[in-house]
Amino acid sequence: LETRCWDTVVSQSLNSYESLRSRFFTKLLQHASRSRRIQMALDRAAAKAAKGKDVADTPGNVTVVPMGFVTNMAEYMVAADVLVSKAGPGTIAEAAAVGLPVMVTSHLPGQEAGNVDIVLNGGFGDFCEDPESIGLEVACWLQDPQLLDVMSQKAMKVGHPHAAEEIVLDIGRTTHQWIERNLSRNAETNTASE
Repeated sequence: LETRCWDTVVSQSLNSYESLRSRFFTKLLQHASRSRRIQMALDRAAAKAAKGKDVADTPGNVTVVPMGFVTNMAEYMVAADVLVSKAGPGTIAEAAAVGLPVMVTSHLPGQEAGNVDIVLNGGFGDFCEDPESIGLEVACWLQDPQLLDVMSQKAMKVGHPHAAEEIVLDIGRTTHQWIERNLSRNAETNTASE
C-alpha cells in the first residue's frame, strides 16, 4: 500500500465529470429508499462536479488504522465521523446509539437485510456495494457538516443506548414476579393440604 501512487489511481478512475455523473446516477437509481437529505447532498456534489469542483479532487486527510478486535468499540464510534460497515445488527445498534451515520456495504441475505432498511428508513445512512461509489458518497458526506449533523440526530432517534439495561431490568422484574407467584401458589397449596 505504501508504494501505490494514490494520486494516479484517483486521476485515472475519475477522469471526467461524465464518469462521476454516470456512476452517481447509476447508483442513485438503485437506491429508491435513500433519504431526501442524503440525495440532496449527492445532487449538490454532482452540481459542484459539473462546475469543476469535484468531490474526488479535494485531497483527503484520512488515516486508516486497522485495529483487529477491540473491546472499546463505543469509544471509537464516538470519535468517528462515519461508520462504513456491513449490516451487522450489533454494529448498527451501537452506531445508532451514539449517533453515528452509517454507510452499509453488504449484508447477509435474509439475516441482515432488515438492518439495511433500518438505516435507510431511519435516514442516518445509505447502502452501496461498489467500493468506488462508497468512497465518493462518504467523501460527499464528510464535506457537508450539516448533513452529518442531521444524520447523527436521526441515528440517535433510532438508537436505544440503554436497551441492554432495560432488557436486564425487564427480565429481572419478570423473574421476580414469577418467583413471587410460585411462592404464593406453594404457600396456598401447603395451606390447603394441611
